[in-house]
Amino acid sequence: MNEAVETSQKSMKEMWLITIGHGLTHWYPATFYLLLPIIGKELGLNYTEIGMVISFQYIASTISNVPGGMLVDMVGRKGLLMALSLFWVGFPYLFMNFSNTYWMLLLCTSLVGIGNNLWHPTAIPTLAQRYPERKGFVLSIHGMGANVGDALAPLAAGSLLALLTWRQVVVINIIPGILMALIILILLRNLQMGPKKKKDKDPAEAASKQKEDGQNLKEYTSGLKQLFKNRSLVFISTSSAFRSMTQNALLTFLPLYLAHELGFSPLWVGAGMFLLQMGGFIAAPISGHLSDKWGRKKILSASMAMTAIILVLLAIMGKSPLFIVFIAVLGFFLYAVRPVMQAWLMETSPKKMAGTSVGILFGMQSLGQAISPMIGGMISDKFGLFSAFYFVAGTIVIANLLILLAPQQEKPAGKNPSVSA
Repeated sequence: MNEAVETSQKSMKEMWLITIGHGLTHWYPATFYLLLPIIGKELGLNYTEIGMVISFQYIASTISNVPGGMLVDMVGRKGLLMALSLFWVGFPYLFMNFSNTYWMLLLCTSLVGIGNNLWHPTAIPTLAQRYPERKGFVLSIHGMGANVGDALAPLAAGSLLALLTWRQVVVINIIPGILMALIILILLRNLQMGPKKKKDKDPAEAASKQKEDGQNLKEYTSGLKQLFKNRSLVFISTSSAFRSMTQNALLTFLPLYLAHELGFSPLWVGAGMFLLQMGGFIAAPISGHLSDKWGRKKILSASMAMTAIILVLLAIMGKSPLFIVFIAVLGFFLYAVRPVMQAWLMETSPKKMAGTSVGILFGMQSLGQAISPMIGGMISDKFGLFSAFYFVAGTIVIANLLILLAPQQEKPAGKNPSVSA
């Protein structure tokens, strides 16, 4: 009995450690969204060029996501890969401090996009397999880490910008990421997929079990062929791409709208973005728990429908004071779907191919995130900044239609059990 309690506590500690690391992988992009209006003004960029900065980051992420998932499935060192990802996400911002040209800025954001792709294919399958009966809830806790990072970063950056230049802020900002990468590398160096059993007394046996997480090229190729027959993977990933178009266009142009149209200071822009993320923070555990209880598709469809309605209301309200109030409501429904989609994907993914499945999911998301700021920038330059909200409303409607077409439940093809097994 005591051994079971001790094992459970240790597992929970690892879950929270992974969640904190996830928060930091989102901390850096969230800081950059707040800095972007200031950087854009310094470099004399229009809305299309500002949108392209974000697009380049996600183009790089799109290209590298699937190879990142392949690497995770073929290598057993989960802790090392998460530490590497966290370090790689933060470190390019140091080079951004020396950027005086638009093209240097694009290069730095592209490096961030490459580094971030290792985190999700490693962390999400690990958590899903360790907590097979509560995937939706556990992944929602992991998602809450992202919301905390996304929420606190704009407040911290907005406060620092009252005292420092944006170049000084990006240098200071790399410190927590480097420290957390070292902590993860030390404490999770022997992290294994699956729920923990009794400790291995023989170190050689423990090392052998850790290697079992990986697979050779022949095994991987066979699993990959079966993976592409998974209809649920296709519909969930494509829907997630359109939802990510909604999210990234909103994260790009909402700070610009608050700063340029409503005249908010950097601190108050950060407060607005904090409200958006806090809505998501509250929604994540609720949606995760309800999806475990009522089913993934019901929660996804309801949340996406409400997101579309609120986005249209934001566009109609324009400069009304209610605009700020609805930002928090928008965040609640927009971010409620993220852990639910991930849990659904894990239920239909072969255990040995879980990293690649997540790599495909996030690759499709990155593709959507790459396209939407560019399109939103062109629409804003031609029709006004508020028109971007109609565009993002349309993308979430398409995402919902794809979810409605997805199979309600589909077992992974081939002999491999799912992550839930």
